[in-house]
Amino acid sequence: MSRQVFFYDAPDRFVAGTVGLPGRRSFFLQASAAGRTTSVALEKTQVAALAERVDELLDEVVRRSGGNAPVPAVAPTEQSDTAPLESPVEEEFRVGTMALAWDGDEQRMIIEAQALVELDADTDEDLAEAEERLLQDDENGPPMLRVRLTGAMARSFAKRALEVVNAGRPPCPLCSLPLDPEGHVCPRQNGYRRDA
Repeated sequence: MSRQVFFYDAPDRFVAGTVGLPGRRSFFLQASAAGRTTSVALEKTQVAALAERVDELLDEVVRRSGGNAPVPAVAPTEQSDTAPLESPVEEEFRVGTMALAWDGDEQRMIIEAQALVELDADTDEDLAEAEERLLQDDENGPPMLRVRLTGAMARSFAKRALEVVNAGRPPCPLCSLPLDPEGHVCPRQNGYRRDA
């Protein structure tokens, strides 16, 4: 069976979003174009890391081009997207590895998210080699979402992704751990329950 690649070249929409209540949210990347939508699940930390890396790569592109690259310094307000994920959210796969690149010829950012790979091997070295071989296998590798974005779309994606990550539970003013709606056992209060 050949590798399944969900490819979006300049999608109508590419966003990070969540399903569920704070503290129990599931995070997704969702790409949409021409009446089709692809949603892939990932961890909150992966969303945060991706958003930060997208901004860093765009900043580097601007720096190396001497400011001539078609990349805005901040996310354009006209491309702001605060709408929820398109429903129903059907997970195609859970993301394991992600990659970023800048296509200088086309002036586009390429984001790839590959499915989580579970392998059995005798040693850690064998496992790492087997995983690398599988991820590079264009014919039989894991499913992958590949998106090509303009600089403005990439900036907007990163801005929204960071907002989604930061929209979770508010931190406790004493210990900075997340507050639950049901209350919070605060280590700075010797474990006494603190109501939100």
